[in-house]
Order: sequence, then structure tokens, then C-alpha cells
Amino acid sequence: MHIRAISLDLDDTLWPIGPVIERVERSVDAWLQANCPEVARAWPIESMRALRDEVASEHPELAHDFAAQRRLTLRRAFAPFQLGDDWIERTYAVYVQVRNEVECYADTTAALARMAARFPLVSISNGTAELERIGLHEHFRFSVSAGEVGVAKPSADIFHHACERLGISPEHVLHVGDDPLADVVGARDAGMRTVWLNRHAAAWQHEVKPDLEMTDLDALANWLDDHPSPTPLPCP
Repeated sequence: MHIRAISLDLDDTLWPIGPVIERVERSVDAWLQANCPEVARAWPIESMRALRDEVASEHPELAHDFAAQRRLTLRRAFAPFQLGDDWIERTYAVYVQVRNEVECYADTTAALARMAARFPLVSISNGTAELERIGLHEHFRFSVSAGEVGVAKPSADIFHHACERLGISPEHVLHVGDDPLADVVGARDAGMRTVWLNRHAAAWQHEVKPDLEMTDLDALANWLDDHPSPTPLPCP
């Protein structure tokens, strides 16, 4: 089996997402304190987080669309104060800005450049990160998000959507990601080959195993360099 393209997850694969979300919450709260203090008093960080979880629970049809969840959360928070949609969008703009101020893992940029020199790269993410804002878009042919496609990983549909845009059948695309279920099991069920990016030495808990397990993207780039294109992977 030969690899002709690589797809990559974003959050916790190219950068750690936890610190980003913490900065987002603090920044939105600071903006509300400065511009809508009554909303900030009613909805401190912990309460806003709980409201977002409540919205997600009440609207499973939005499970793939974090942007819609965020906007609906803000609409709920703002409703008692009779603030218009422009305030929702201004607040959401703060979220978008800070959400894309990520700090990549040390191996990310160089490894992407090495892989992109040999393979078309695409991103497949359930999140709302924008590679152009982040500055990594030059390494990728295009990005696919759950919000765009209407389904989230691990659904095979989002992986097939990316493969169709590439014009390459799934068995020739290698998907790389940190999440065992969303990335490895999902991509494998879609007929793709898989790399589990295991940065934290976790134990594998699923029956379906990845084709490869790597500690970071440097290790993957090294493996690919050692296997000239087209890259054969062992049959599962």
C-alpha cells in the first residue's frame, strides 16, 4: 500500500489546545469586563463555561459546529441585557482572534515543511482553528473542518470529504492525529492508513490499532524520509 497524501489533525497534534482555551476564556472575560460589565458580572468564566456545556448538551445537532455553539452561548448570556447581535459578533471576534494565537509544538513547523516537500498535506479538524491566521497555511493544500462538512470526526464522511477533494482514494492517504477514537479509529473506519501521535506516552486502549505510533512529528518525518515515495506501509 502506497501513501500519496497526508492529512493531519490540528488541536493537540500541531499545538496544545488546553492553554489556548484558557487564554480564550480569560480574554473574552476581560473584554466583557471592559465593554459589557453587567454581562461579565453575571457570567464569570466558570459560569460561562457551564453555560456553553449546557448549550452543547441541549443541542446535539450542533456537536460538529463549535462556532455555532459559541454564538448560541453568547446569545443566551446576553439575552437578559437586551444587547443586539452586533455585541455577540464583537465578543465572538475576540474568541476568534485568541483562538488562533497558538503556540506550536517545537517540532511542528520544520516537520510540516519536510512532509509538504514530498506529499500534499491537508488538515482535518473538529475545531475552529484557521491555518491562515496561524501562519501554517503555506504547508497545506486545504483545510477541512467539521463545521464546514456538517459532521465531526470520527464520522467517515469528513475523512471521505477530504479524500474526494484530494482526488485520492482513502487507502492512499495517511491520517495523523492524537485522538485514538476521532483520529485513528475514525480514519481507519474510513479506509485510510493511520498514525497515532502519542506525545504523552499514553497506553493504547482500543481494539483497532494504528498503522504507526509516533512520539512527535519529527519522528514521523524521519520515518517518511527513510521510506522513499511512494511510501509502503505494512498491511494491517
